[in-house]
Amino acid sequence: MKKIKRSSSRVLILFFLVFHQNLMAQSQTNDRAKWFIDARFGMFVHWGVYSAAEGFWKGEKIRNENDYAEWIYYRNRIGKEEYLILLDRFDWRSIDPEKWVILAKKAGMKYVIITAKHHDGFALWDSKVSGFNIARYTNPSRDIIRELSDACRKHDLKLGFYYSHWLDWEHPYGWDHTNEIYNLTAEQYDEYWQQKVIPQMRELLTNYGPISIIWFDMWVHHSTTIVTKRQLMQLKSLIRELQPDCLINSRLGLSIEEDPDVDFRTLGDNQLGNKKLDYPWQSPATVAHSWGYHATDTQWKSTTTLLQALINNVSLNGNFLLNIGPKANGEVPFEIRQRLLAMGEWLSVNGESAYGSGAFELPKNQHDWGRMTYKNGGDWKHRIYLHIQRRPWNNKLSVSGINTAPKKVYALADKQRAPLPFRHQDVLTEITLPALPSDPYMPVIVMEFDRKPMTTHGLVAITLDGGWSLTPRNKLGSEGNAIPDGPERYGTVPECLKINGRFLMKWKVYIPAACTLKVDASYSFQGDKPAGSITVAANGDKISRKLMPTGLTVGEPNRNWHIENFASNKIGEINIPKAGIYVISMEIKSPKNDPLKFQWLWVQVE
Repeated sequence: MKKIKRSSSRVLILFFLVFHQNLMAQSQTNDRAKWFIDARFGMFVHWGVYSAAEGFWKGEKIRNENDYAEWIYYRNRIGKEEYLILLDRFDWRSIDPEKWVILAKKAGMKYVIITAKHHDGFALWDSKVSGFNIARYTNPSRDIIRELSDACRKHDLKLGFYYSHWLDWEHPYGWDHTNEIYNLTAEQYDEYWQQKVIPQMRELLTNYGPISIIWFDMWVHHSTTIVTKRQLMQLKSLIRELQPDCLINSRLGLSIEEDPDVDFRTLGDNQLGNKKLDYPWQSPATVAHSWGYHATDTQWKSTTTLLQALINNVSLNGNFLLNIGPKANGEVPFEIRQRLLAMGEWLSVNGESAYGSGAFELPKNQHDWGRMTYKNGGDWKHRIYLHIQRRPWNNKLSVSGINTAPKKVYALADKQRAPLPFRHQDVLTEITLPALPSDPYMPVIVMEFDRKPMTTHGLVAITLDGGWSLTPRNKLGSEGNAIPDGPERYGTVPECLKINGRFLMKWKVYIPAACTLKVDASYSFQGDKPAGSITVAANGDKISRKLMPTGLTVGEPNRNWHIENFASNKIGEINIPKAGIYVISMEIKSPKNDPLKFQWLWVQVE
């Protein structure tokens, strides 16, 4: 933003202020889950018979484009006895689950969840219920669950078990999706449930010490499956009886809304959070794509991407469960190990911004430079952590919407906590960042307060480009009818609002000084001549222009990819007399038969 003349007087903005009490604690969290919302980061381990196939069977790649290597038993229609031949490829002298736990510890993870029984029905413990288990097929006999539970206790990490209750491809009456063709009766399925699920869960809950999480994997509601609510309640009751402190996730098949006794919600695979929730929740995620080890999986996410995913979730009160898929010899792929160790190094410096932290009151996407987390307590009272995912080109970081001036601002990576220069004005704090980033992945800046910061909601923040991008997504309100449209053609046609007739939108912005605002609008108008109008107003000042035809453009050369052109059109200038919060309105009147497709207003100091 260019320098602007400061006003000697400040407008009273109390009319616009909404004061919020910022609390880290999630109000809908039971006592069992308090450790979980403090931990924030855990390790998922997908390892089993399928790990030795590495995504291939008899020279054929797994038969599904989703490339989930752990599904090869089902996808490639492998016979049970042939499937077990894969165990001959395991290097049992090298397999040491303690190494996974040590890696989790170094990565800054606070809990480990392993696939005790995946959909293939094979148990990684010495199960007396089913001979389809690892102890029977190893010499000397191995119990991976025993070894992992001992290692977790040794290294002070919480332990959890993944158990596939709904699907079981080994048991004759377990659910297998071919049963959509070949009928399986409710009585037969209940026989599987009572003969295998309940007694195996009893083994896991009684033979391995305290269990912190049972992680189920029925990704649909029970009403759409063969599983009954009665069976799920039986299973939940068994857990509550034998391990009353153990957490249960929503993929049990009961939603949190249906049963408040479910401890946390599990989002879809690799689905990150997009809104703040007041109850515990978690994203299960992979470093590449497959969960079980796949030799040709190369979709590696960067360390920065994984750290940003973790902080995204924490900033919305969520957890991040990151998967490793060890090989048949127990080795964690280099690319995964490398990224986890780098995440651990970052967390060793910046961990307080994640552990025990949670959502701040301002919207997730308010600032285009990154995410905020918040916590209170300890020797300081309140801290807001600014995670910088895009660095300002001029080293000036603008934070919009916090009314309370911080007592101190510093880089979390700075052991001396040397104060950074900042200027606070009404609802805007401008921080001068160090010339060099304090962290190569994602620097964290701390704003420290001696009381709960007060906030103003509904503001559009200043962007890194030094202006305000006013879009349908960050509007204050609207009048009239408009239809959301796009994106289309791989994003060459942007997201927009299709407006036919009159439509009004408003936004709220804070202008830090008297100035002249330059206004541009991006839209597509396919009329053959100027028509209709777009009017922008603020503080009684108003500018109006006719809608200008934008024509077509070529989205992709030599492919007959002709699309509507969304062009930036100059609207004019608006005078702002002094610092304060202003409502900017835009009224569009489009011709009846020539709708306008609106994308954004861009407002910047002249």
